[in-house]
Amino acid sequence: MTSDYKPEWNDPKNPELCSSVVRKGNALEAQASFPEDNSRFTKRNASEPTIEKLFNGVLNGNRGLLARAITLIESNAEHHFQKAQELLQRLLPYSGNAIRIGITGVPGAGKSTFIEAFGNYLCSLGLKVAVLAIDPSSSISGGSILGDKTRMEQLARNPLAFIRPSPSAGKLGGVHRKTRETMLVCEAAGFDVVLIETVGVGQSEVMIRDMVDFFMLLVLTGAGDELQGMKKGIIELADAIIVHKADGENKPKAKKTKHEYNRILHFLQPATKGWVTQAHTCSSYTKEGISDVWNVIQTFEAKGKSSGVFEERRKVQSREWLYALIADQLQYHFYHHPDIKNLLPKLENEVIAGEKTVASAVDILFKQFGL
Repeated sequence: MTSDYKPEWNDPKNPELCSSVVRKGNALEAQASFPEDNSRFTKRNASEPTIEKLFNGVLNGNRGLLARAITLIESNAEHHFQKAQELLQRLLPYSGNAIRIGITGVPGAGKSTFIEAFGNYLCSLGLKVAVLAIDPSSSISGGSILGDKTRMEQLARNPLAFIRPSPSAGKLGGVHRKTRETMLVCEAAGFDVVLIETVGVGQSEVMIRDMVDFFMLLVLTGAGDELQGMKKGIIELADAIIVHKADGENKPKAKKTKHEYNRILHFLQPATKGWVTQAHTCSSYTKEGISDVWNVIQTFEAKGKSSGVFEERRKVQSREWLYALIADQLQYHFYHHPDIKNLLPKLENEVIAGEKTVASAVDILFKQFGL
């Protein structure tokens, strides 16, 4: 210990006041603090899985590859389009075996809370549940929060459930434009129930009706919405109306609201031929009424398949899907046409300045496009 010495700030006259000592360290060979110039860090590009790998992964229920397949389908990149369509074509024969359920309602109706309680109940029955949750996109940045997995934390941990949040991409229908294709992939992955949660934008939310078998509307008590059914808005598109949060002191109000909706529904034409739309009460907190909702859906499915309405609806939906994609493709090619790109800003300025009518500008654009 002779190599130890007192630090320089020690007072020699009062050595007892300083208990610190300086000890000589061991000499080591100097090591390079920085990598050589030729070993700079480079980001490793993750290779995209092949169509064959995605196809087999989806059929085998691989969650990671299922998510990668959906990402490929939702991509707007041109070089992903053909790969996505090839994958969908191969998966198409394995789809169509799930019951498709659309769930909508005004913001605050508790859609995510209901889906978590309902999804966990279905999983307890041994059913595999896929949730396609659509989040609203910002009209300014185009971004979405995509927080449905956070709101459905318990369901997200269930091994029989799969939650996929997607942005609405500005669609008024409250669904992503690739939701139909995503639904087919989930069906091919072996899911028994596909739940589609929409943005919840009120009476303009009609696209969801064209892609699901059973359409469910969640409503609240005391929100002043009871008479909205007389306007023949979204209510006449529903196969069931669920008065949510029917628990505690709100339970008597929920039952009253249910009877009010049933009186309204009596005067409206049913959304599905041969089916009488009714209102039901439900609580995601106490789980009361959750099993009743599933019983209603099972009864609807049985009646629809026996009468042929179920299959006919899916045929009509496929036809509507065809025309919707035609419209999307026409719009895409129109705006990406090089001549249109050059001409549109000029005509836009002329219309704004009042030098040209809107109709004449549109006519010029379509003639330039070749129509």
